[in-house]
Amino acid sequence: MAQSISLSSPAKTHAPGISASSLKTLGTLTLLLLALPLNASLVLVALLLKSLRPQNFTTEKPKNILISGGKMTKALQLARSFHNAGHRVILLEAHKYWLTGHRFSSAVNKFYTVEAPEKDPEGYIQSLVDIVEKENIDVYVPVCSPVASYYDSLAKKALPQCEVIHCDAEMTQMLDDKHAFAQTAQSFGLSVPKSFKITDPEQVINFDFSQEKRKYILKSIPYDSVRRLDLTRLPCDTPEATAAFVRSLPISSEKPWIMQEFIPGKEYCTHSTVRNGVITLHCCCESSAFQVNYENVDNPKIFEWVSRFVKELGITGQVSFDFIEAEDGNIYAIECNPRTHSAITMFYNHPGVADAYLGTGNNLAEPIQPKFTSKPTYWTYHEIWRLFNTRSWSDFVYRFKIIKHGKDAIFSWQDPLPFLMNPHWQIFLLLIQNLQKNRGWIRIDFNIGKLVELGGD
Repeated sequence: MAQSISLSSPAKTHAPGISASSLKTLGTLTLLLLALPLNASLVLVALLLKSLRPQNFTTEKPKNILISGGKMTKALQLARSFHNAGHRVILLEAHKYWLTGHRFSSAVNKFYTVEAPEKDPEGYIQSLVDIVEKENIDVYVPVCSPVASYYDSLAKKALPQCEVIHCDAEMTQMLDDKHAFAQTAQSFGLSVPKSFKITDPEQVINFDFSQEKRKYILKSIPYDSVRRLDLTRLPCDTPEATAAFVRSLPISSEKPWIMQEFIPGKEYCTHSTVRNGVITLHCCCESSAFQVNYENVDNPKIFEWVSRFVKELGITGQVSFDFIEAEDGNIYAIECNPRTHSAITMFYNHPGVADAYLGTGNNLAEPIQPKFTSKPTYWTYHEIWRLFNTRSWSDFVYRFKIIKHGKDAIFSWQDPLPFLMNPHWQIFLLLIQNLQKNRGWIRIDFNIGKLVELGGD
């Protein structure tokens, strides 16, 4: 769950003919231009230092690795991990994001754009087949959006000539369905919150909450980039308020929701890379609704939960879980996302990532986890925005320490260009396009590399 920058709307006394959203976009473009000289200077120094240091590779049998989701930081991190191990990396993205700054990474050998899978599934899969054949791909690692997860599962059957580190279609559908996932976990004796599948608002309005010990929240089963952040507790103060809220949501049999028991406690998120039901790479960190700070924590209960779940299903792929640790110490899995988590950025200095994904190497008896020397990761522009929006000195010091003691997830002394191109090319051009179309946006997500918009991807 990625933290995003949200700029408040300007005052209503703006110039005639210029919308509030356009003014917000122009203001953001100005801020990026002001930051450009400092960013460019840092990247120039890094490039000069890099030219003085030779790079050593660790593998004797390099493979051709295809990685999708090129606009996202987690794809960049995996590209670097495979490249640093001596493998050749080809990066992939949808046509809309041809401008991704990560294509300029020294870890990327070639970059391709393809059709958006939800718009042209057959064209998307055929493009993957063509790239795999042309580049002689050995392994495809999808770093996909929630929408693309299923299509990458379908593509797996069309790519028998290479290994695809992704769940099969049926598995992906089950894991992505919050209610089906909860039922499956329960069948294994694993703890999840009580939940109900909702296909009609009246199911909630007529629900007898008086028999429940805890409140509930509603979450869309199909991915919703905006409403997923709404954690309104049910029931509301009055039956009328509950009915009004529920009827404002797009609930239907075609777009079902889940009504899930809200369990107070500490939130965690995880990422696990799994081969044949065995975890080869794992990380866990504290989580929140807006997540852009990652620091590894050791939680044996969560690791054991994930281990049992993936073993029961014999999963091969990447799975990410959200957990709640209740006040009594019990853990509950809230949901599963069958794809890469941004927490993978915590492995920026770990040499074993490629082996963990490929199932090679001599040290895979235990799953690798972030090194003890790994610093917490963050995104500079998110942190600067937070820093200048603090409301007390203690908050300012807290945010400053995050920058001081952590590491930017994109910046690398060995590969500095993405740090320049992500905000000042990728995001900048997306804002220009948005301005030309006079479209509003809610947040900038430097981690995922996009503008969060109503009805967007």
